[in-house]
Amino acid sequence: MPETERRDNRMIRVWGRDNSNNVKKVLWCLEEAGVPYERIDAGGAFGKLDTPEFGRLNPNRKIPVLEDGGTVLWESNSIVRYLAARYASGSLHDGDPAKRAQADQWMDWASINFVPPFTTIFWNLIRTAPEKRDMVAVAAAIETASQLLTIADATLADRPFLSGEALGIGDIPLGTLIHAWFNLPIERPDLVHLRSWYDRLLERPAYAKSVAIPLS
Repeated sequence: MPETERRDNRMIRVWGRDNSNNVKKVLWCLEEAGVPYERIDAGGAFGKLDTPEFGRLNPNRKIPVLEDGGTVLWESNSIVRYLAARYASGSLHDGDPAKRAQADQWMDWASINFVPPFTTIFWNLIRTAPEKRDMVAVAAAIETASQLLTIADATLADRPFLSGEALGIGDIPLGTLIHAWFNLPIERPDLVHLRSWYDRLLERPAYAKSVAIPLS
């Protein structure tokens, strides 16, 4: 049986709500790999994070959590790396260590550098009542995020995906957030290569299903 197929009848379980950006990473990866899974609503209005059952899965009590048979993982980037290596080797997961490291660096870059300003923008504009928004912080975060995205834009001038010639794990963290970036009510710099990359992502059924959903 090919590596990308399930080796038994166990169903992968993903704990987390579908509007969580970190959960979206995992769902997108699973959809790209063609792996069946069950998603369990957890976090936010769904609760469950303070239950003993969830605490045994993730002592940090955060989503997402992946159950794949006896393998239990938390931290979304680690889950994506695992899924790609096990079920999408040769596609999402490059077998060449040097090429894979180049994709890995974009995963870390997005999480370490872009997530903080993005979170300030997203939470204020989408999940905070208008009268409670810190628009000074939002303006500063938009400037920081815009500057950071020029780095990705420059890379995408030379190749179609951050991971290289094909979609890979390096595209997933930033690709998950870029849908919101292009749909938030903000002024954005005209980064043509970044926009073309986003348009290519939108053409992918897995992305349209798991990531390109209404912001909430």
